[in-house]
Amino acid sequence: MRPVSPLGGALLLIACRADPIPEIDRYPAGTPFRTMERTVAGTKLRLIDTGPGGGGVPVIFIHGLGASVYSWRYQLGPTTAAGHRAVAFDNRGFGFSGKPRRGYDNAAYARLVLALMDSLQIPDAVLVGQSMGGAIALEVAARSTQRVRGLVLIGAAGLGVRRPSALQLARWPLVGPVLSGLRGRRFTAKVLRTTYGDPAKVTERDVDQYYAPVADPGYTRAFRAVLREFRFDGLAGRLTVIQTPSLVIWGGRDRWIPPALGKQMASELPRAAFVVIPEAGHAVNEEAPDAVNRLILSFLQEGLPRVPENLARRPNRSGGLGPTALLRYISSTIRLMK
Repeated sequence: MRPVSPLGGALLLIACRADPIPEIDRYPAGTPFRTMERTVAGTKLRLIDTGPGGGGVPVIFIHGLGASVYSWRYQLGPTTAAGHRAVAFDNRGFGFSGKPRRGYDNAAYARLVLALMDSLQIPDAVLVGQSMGGAIALEVAARSTQRVRGLVLIGAAGLGVRRPSALQLARWPLVGPVLSGLRGRRFTAKVLRTTYGDPAKVTERDVDQYYAPVADPGYTRAFRAVLREFRFDGLAGRLTVIQTPSLVIWGGRDRWIPPALGKQMASELPRAAFVVIPEAGHAVNEEAPDAVNRLILSFLQEGLPRVPENLARRPNRSGGLGPTALLRYISSTIRLMK
């Protein structure tokens, strides 16, 4: 049997395009959360702003490439239950936010986050970023240290990323328009499963929620603009200036950004703790939410005042401290510091 050519495969997947789920079924439907729209720095953003207005430190969640607020479905509830204001938004070019023709470089995304904080009257916050969102959070911290009280970096880009071949080809001037037409549900499911250590954990609901914005006619143009303009290695050589306390979380089976890059990131950040969740993949916050939530909440409640010395140099067999060991180490170190 002759193998299907890349172009043939592209046309096949385009032909298999499915209708997205209706708006009434899109996240956060069926949850206590509600979305709102706000124009920030010239871009309409779809966002969730929930939780108490005072008390705990505000937490801003920044999703990764091709994702939306749905990727934080397991973190919003525990964060607000712990007394923190939580903000998650569909970033420029993604989800159901605006998709302008430009504004997709690292600096533009950092300015957008700061403008959103201004719009919501948030003077400073903890930024939680996954993948591309981690690189954006780091960019904000590098440019406006006083606005960032802490960083939680989950499989963060910034030192590089492995992109599937179709995403690399999408940057090419001639081939890109064809491959960018791969907006079928089947292709969305295939890519989404590569972000899990165990692809079988991806549900049909997950595929539906990720596919819904992909079907937007403006999605292709915006996605290609991101791949052209955003530097996924834009923080190389710059991490040492970021003094913000940082919790670096990685999946041990991350096929998009290897754990070795996570360890390198944590070792270059002056105040960082590095933890590996061995069986999880790139979307560790979605695949192993309980472990990630315990780490985030411990960091918010105990790790912000003082983070211990760089823990990336105290590795376990996976290249970092396991979740239990990290929490124990942070707690014992803080008690000694008081």
